[in-house]
Amino acid sequence: MEYDVVIVGGGPAGLAAAIRLKQLSAERGHEVSVCVLEKGSEVGAHILSGAVVDPIALNELIPDWKEKGAPLNTPVTDDRFLVLTEKKSLGIPNALLPPLMNNHGNYIVSLGNVCRWLAEQAEALGVEIYPGFAAAEVLYREDGSVKGVATGDMGVGKDGQPTDHYQPGMELHGKFTFFAEGVRGSLTKTLFEKFKLREGVDPQKFGIGIKELWKIDPAKHRPGLVMHTQGWPLDNNAGGGSFMYHLEDNQVAVGFVIHLNYENPHLSPFEEFQRFKTHPAIRPFFEGGTRISYGARAINEGGLQSIPKLVFPGGALIGCSAGFVNVPRIKGSHNAMKTGMLAAEAAFDALQGGSEGREELAAYPAAFRNSWAYTDLYKVRNVKPGLKWGTLLGSAHGGLHMWLNDLKLGWLVPWTLRHTKADHESLKPADQCPKIEYPKPDGVITFDRLSSVFLSNTNHEENQPCHLTLKDPSVPIRINLARYDAPEQRYCPAGVYEIVREADGSNPRLQINAQNCVHCKTCDIKDPTQNINWVVPEGGGGPNYPNM
Repeated sequence: MEYDVVIVGGGPAGLAAAIRLKQLSAERGHEVSVCVLEKGSEVGAHILSGAVVDPIALNELIPDWKEKGAPLNTPVTDDRFLVLTEKKSLGIPNALLPPLMNNHGNYIVSLGNVCRWLAEQAEALGVEIYPGFAAAEVLYREDGSVKGVATGDMGVGKDGQPTDHYQPGMELHGKFTFFAEGVRGSLTKTLFEKFKLREGVDPQKFGIGIKELWKIDPAKHRPGLVMHTQGWPLDNNAGGGSFMYHLEDNQVAVGFVIHLNYENPHLSPFEEFQRFKTHPAIRPFFEGGTRISYGARAINEGGLQSIPKLVFPGGALIGCSAGFVNVPRIKGSHNAMKTGMLAAEAAFDALQGGSEGREELAAYPAAFRNSWAYTDLYKVRNVKPGLKWGTLLGSAHGGLHMWLNDLKLGWLVPWTLRHTKADHESLKPADQCPKIEYPKPDGVITFDRLSSVFLSNTNHEENQPCHLTLKDPSVPIRINLARYDAPEQRYCPAGVYEIVREADGSNPRLQINAQNCVHCKTCDIKDPTQNINWVVPEGGGGPNYPNM
């Protein structure tokens, strides 16, 4: 199938790019064909975010979004920030927080529902959207430029042989191909290597965000309340924090983000999140409530200094495929949408000029450099790397840095701190770290992994090749278990990885329960030997998040 622009990924960046291309096509009378591939069963099925959205990009893309029914229904009315100890909490006055941290004017949303709405706007403009089709391979022209992508074959058995339900994948060719796969995209990784897009930039940094959606007692519901915390249950050497957002209809989104450069292999992000909910300042919100959904997703945290080269012959990286999240603001959707729009504008101009897509879209990174999205990231560029000094000192440094930028005194900090180490390099041997005893779940406020995965509506065709591939099958036991006590059992929030033994405790082996995978990509990021390679399963597999 031939298009002018093929977009891989139906998230905020990909849909914003598609809409902008069609807007320009209508405005300038130059027809442009656009398609979007989405590996989820529907647009929004794999979208998971907090989310408090800054509408700045949406205001530019669709100025009349309110009249068109965009699901931004809950404006932020109350901003709170707490520092937790095990039993107590300390509220930080808003006046002491940098203005960049102010959420007034933003909206508490289900980002999945926002993407569903954006997809409707895109289709109304003539964009072709294909949910349930996972892009599995990048296609190249004879000159080495990107020609498009191929979707994965359907109906291939575990043995790699076609079954009775076999359907071959299809090729989608575009003059330009945009990769909007989100964090740690499987195709984007191959582009990094082929075009050396990460040369000269810092390693990307990541966090894992784990989220639940609750229906709580109406008497405890505060529509528009945004609350963030730092501190307990994490110690000073493990970075992260929580969010709690009160949406409409007595719903509360609660989640926990842990930076994936933590050192202790005994740490379990899932268990830390469950433990967080038992804090005296948090638990009362959920008593008498019902948990209705669960999910997890990795987050880009490297910031400006970790953004790769954005373009290559025939294509571009947009949104979280490149990593435009503003970590201290805990926001990335506005920058994802803006970069999609900027890439669309560069591609449209090239196509209108007769381009066949074999060159680099140099206008896109130049436009990003001159955009508010660049400024948004530049102001906070030293916050995340400063956390290498620990949560307390790092947060104080980051707050000072943001205050200076807000006061137009950014010239006082002309330097840029660097990220020097990838997250998978940070684990220490298990025998050098204290074990962590986590309490058993009570089934009321805290829960186990399997009951959580059930709420994510995750499903994969069982008779298919495992999409969690090992470069060397001996490494999980020979290195990960021996040196790090098999940390994949703990950093995975879905119970995918399990060490099983004989009845007498002998003959340990790694069992991969791929059916449980919620596509968070944490294993691909945190595996200490980078032996796990996450590739796409059959299209339509994975979680089916409602309202997440």
